[in-house]
Amino acid sequence: MSNVLEQSEVDALLAAVHPGPSADAAATVHPVGGKPPQPSSLVHVYDFKRPERVSKDQMRALAALHEGFGRNFGAALSGYLRTIIEVSVSNIEQLTYSEFIHSLPNPTCFNLLKAEQLDGQLCLEISPLIIYPVIDRLLGGSNADLFIPQRPLTQIEQRLVQRITDRATHHLSEAWSNLTPVTFSVADFESNPQLVQIVPPNETVVVVGFEMKMGNRAGTMSLCIPYNAIEPIMGVLAAQNWFSYQRKGNQDDCLRRLTRSVQSAPLELRAFLAQTTITFGDLLDLQVGDVITTDKEVGKDVLIQVEGRSKFLGRLGKFRGNRAIRITRRCQQQEMEASSGDPRPHVGPRRTESA
Repeated sequence: MSNVLEQSEVDALLAAVHPGPSADAAATVHPVGGKPPQPSSLVHVYDFKRPERVSKDQMRALAALHEGFGRNFGAALSGYLRTIIEVSVSNIEQLTYSEFIHSLPNPTCFNLLKAEQLDGQLCLEISPLIIYPVIDRLLGGSNADLFIPQRPLTQIEQRLVQRITDRATHHLSEAWSNLTPVTFSVADFESNPQLVQIVPPNETVVVVGFEMKMGNRAGTMSLCIPYNAIEPIMGVLAAQNWFSYQRKGNQDDCLRRLTRSVQSAPLELRAFLAQTTITFGDLLDLQVGDVITTDKEVGKDVLIQVEGRSKFLGRLGKFRGNRAIRITRRCQQQEMEASSGDPRPHVGPRRTESA
């Protein structure tokens, strides 16, 4: 006679095949209308070997920041080398420092950047595929049949490359000034990136990859930013508005600041009492006490110009012992056109009636 399994044995077999909640948990009664908890929705995958410490919004902000740097740096190189240089951001990602170092060729053009305002150093690597054509261009070559040597840069070549990196650090400082006042400079140069250890191998770094094009030559440039260098300004980076649609909310503030600045700007204001014409001989005979007559009536409005443009009409008078003009109305379009041909007092033979 075959053995019949009890219910507890059947539950044990099912639990072994399909691990899940225990019988006690399955028998738990949930409140009416309530939902059982879903612990799987609270679980997030986290890789301790490659921790992502910079959010996606901050990565996009860094990409936008260095896109502006690439445009300005490419324009500066184009003017310096007298040929078109295109520098654009190709990718941006988070890596460990060891992964970044092992992805670089050896030898290469590896520069250490420092800034007193930041903790730590940055790395700027320029591929030999583009740095040697740039050197050849500086020395008057045509890059037609240029051979890329597999050797470190000589001292003369390093001095030539320094002119390129100086321009890169200048425009990089300008780009980062939107985040914090900073001045980058080249602290050291190395051809073997394996010998440079600015942070621990497992430390998170942000690598901004650039593509450089010069004619039929192309290469890469990489900017390595350790997390500890940008950690103090991460809050500013997260709150910074980098996109045009985000700047619309700040137009009112910009308008108020612009209005305050413009209100203190000085303007030239002129009032023309009257005008007439005399001969050159009469002009030579003028002496102290002579009276110049005009056809303008005494009670007629005088023309007031602002920066050479007719704007108002007014009446002569006195205010606190000084000659003054009271503005009566705005100058109409016909009056503006009629007065547009009137020269200023220092042009032509016309004279202004003394007050």
